[in-house]
Amino acid sequence: MTDGPLIVQSDKTLLLEVDHDQAEACRRAIAPFAELERAPEHVHTYRLTPLGLWNARAAGHDAEQVVNVLLDYSRYPVPHALLVDIAETMARYGRLQLVQHPVHGLVLHALDRAVMAEVLRSKRTAGLVGARIDDTDVVVHPSERGHLKQVLLKLGWPAEDLAGYVDGEAHAIALDTSGQSNLGPDGQPKPWDLRPYQKQAVEGFWHGGSGVVVLPCGAGKTLVGAGAMARSQTTTLILVTNTVSARQWRDELVKRTTLTADEIGEYSGARKEIKPVTIATYQVLTTKRKGVYTHLELLDARDWGLVLYDEVHLLPAPIFRMTADLQARRRLGLTATLVREDGREDEVFSLIGPKRFDAPWKDIEAQGYIAPADCVEVRLTLPERDRMLYATAEPEDKYRLAATAPGKNRVVEQLVARHEGEPTLVIGQYLDQLEELADHIQADVITGATSVTERQRLYDAFRAGEITKLVVSKVANFSIDLPEASVAIQVSGSFGSRQEEAQRLGRLLRPKGDGRTAHFYAVVARDTVDQDFAAHRQRFLAEQGYAYTILDAEDLAAGEPAAD
Repeated sequence: MTDGPLIVQSDKTLLLEVDHDQAEACRRAIAPFAELERAPEHVHTYRLTPLGLWNARAAGHDAEQVVNVLLDYSRYPVPHALLVDIAETMARYGRLQLVQHPVHGLVLHALDRAVMAEVLRSKRTAGLVGARIDDTDVVVHPSERGHLKQVLLKLGWPAEDLAGYVDGEAHAIALDTSGQSNLGPDGQPKPWDLRPYQKQAVEGFWHGGSGVVVLPCGAGKTLVGAGAMARSQTTTLILVTNTVSARQWRDELVKRTTLTADEIGEYSGARKEIKPVTIATYQVLTTKRKGVYTHLELLDARDWGLVLYDEVHLLPAPIFRMTADLQARRRLGLTATLVREDGREDEVFSLIGPKRFDAPWKDIEAQGYIAPADCVEVRLTLPERDRMLYATAEPEDKYRLAATAPGKNRVVEQLVARHEGEPTLVIGQYLDQLEELADHIQADVITGATSVTERQRLYDAFRAGEITKLVVSKVANFSIDLPEASVAIQVSGSFGSRQEEAQRLGRLLRPKGDGRTAHFYAVVARDTVDQDFAAHRQRFLAEQGYAYTILDAEDLAAGEPAAD
């Protein structure tokens, strides 16, 4: 027995003692293969899952490395059966391979004949494969490449896709590093280049063929995309969450690459341009007319060599289906978190590709590339009248009642006053609540009903320091570049969404010119589902090493100083 920070249990749970002096090193070591489930104050619970282990295997980690991490940090002897299970689970990845055969084209090849026999007996693979070549090889219909990978994953035999990709239409793209960059870690402007971790991400993706790069908000995922485009040297389709994001991508590509504005098209509700680099919104591609996705023909408009998925964790169902037909194209997914509340991480794995690079948020912070952040949960006690309204409400109404508690207005006013003059975002889910808050703190409000032109005007004014407060709905969760923001106050959200919490903190993580700490507040109604959802929302950030301080709203009213 050693004095390690980790307790490894036979039910595949890992218990990490947070206050142990080796806890941080252990957290970083288990992050590539273990998923955080609960994160209370003193002991965090992680779980080993097949998908987590297969992602680690695809990213280059082998079973010996995983086992050694557990042995090195475990306080007690690690159950032998668990070590065997880890090795056997990771060994399942790659026992089946998709390859190009010189005669038969796309082929499913087995390194283990019994595995091939097993999957071919499954009704799920019927219609996805063709003639049997021999004991280890079977022809695959090219159009079923994606669907077959989905099925094999669900059967417990994830295939390694080695079949390669079509070259796509060539188009010259290079990074232009001659301009001035944003501030570097030393706070000084300098000619820019991809940061070391961005280069590693591009290389990890390129050598893997297709897959997902996971980087913190503010760490430059767009530049990873630009680097992948420069490696590909082909026409590129970029899928993004909204029109504002599309235009930010366009501006960044014009600034950071040799592409001109004339080479970049926008395919959105407002414009329908198809150019060598085309940026399309998920919304327009998933718009139906008479039951048909009319804009999916965009995929056939050019011989794309690369498809980029911004905020890949948000992929809507029609895009998943579309991606199943794009398996011959290189695909890169970009995200700050692969967490999906619908549990479809396995579809991202099989259709976009496995995780190729993942940088822990605190590691990037330590390198000076994202700002440190102080996370505070402000708990508000509902007055008796509001508590009775909540207690007698129907279950479907409880969250809205708690999340929009009138007492939150006063808390927000106090927090805004505490950070007077600092660029501050107030973020919420319910539009009437946001309108009321905007009146209370004398701020502009941005919702889904705000025109793209007006959104851009307000964002530009915020960036320029002309206004220091903005009230925003969930339209600002994703792909909005507001590097000056240093304070965020969250009053309501999409129930217990972990990825939304990560995205909202991410609005603050661009490094500040003066090196100051960002402040992220979650205003929560005590003893309600609002508090329960807040605990769930915080799980992903706890996995990244962020700790929430709990502050009572009454202490805030008494003028307790801000935590730095």
